[in-house]
Amino acid sequence: MSHDILDEQQRHLAQLLEAIQRCAWFLHESQAKLSWPIEAEWLMTRKKDVDLFETLAAINEPFAKLQDSLASAMRHSALLAGEPTDSFLKILAFFEKQGIIDSTSDWQRCRAIRHMAAHEYATNYAEIAEHFNLLHDLSDVLLQASRRLVTLSTEQLGSSPASQDFSDEFERIFA
Repeated sequence: MSHDILDEQQRHLAQLLEAIQRCAWFLHESQAKLSWPIEAEWLMTRKKDVDLFETLAAINEPFAKLQDSLASAMRHSALLAGEPTDSFLKILAFFEKQGIIDSTSDWQRCRAIRHMAAHEYATNYAEIAEHFNLLHDLSDVLLQASRRLVTLSTEQLGSSPASQDFSDEFERIFA
């Protein structure tokens, strides 16, 4: 029976890894539609450009989903590795030591910027530009952590993404 539980836990991690690859690819592709950094004046002159603001929304959402998927996969990986999972700060510290994330403070910055997007409905285009430029800058933190976690999970835990649907696209992000 315990073998079935382990298989189930590894399948769950594999699904999380696939979700990470998918979110990372969508985030990367949405960001590629824009020239960075974006300027407040440029946003203001295009304030009725539906395609632009749909692209910006398509950056916010996968950023948040990628961080959530990474958090779930890190918690699950720590559990499978026999590490304490009672506190997410302990999990972050473990993955910082493993080299998956560069620093807990970078992770917290990502968390703070995504919460700002969820709770603020600014019409100040300088603030909007600053938000998306920060999001763009911090995306690399999540993308690099994604790559490292997928590698660690495959090599040390024997769990690869559930399907290869996004594997090629995911690898091209880092080429």
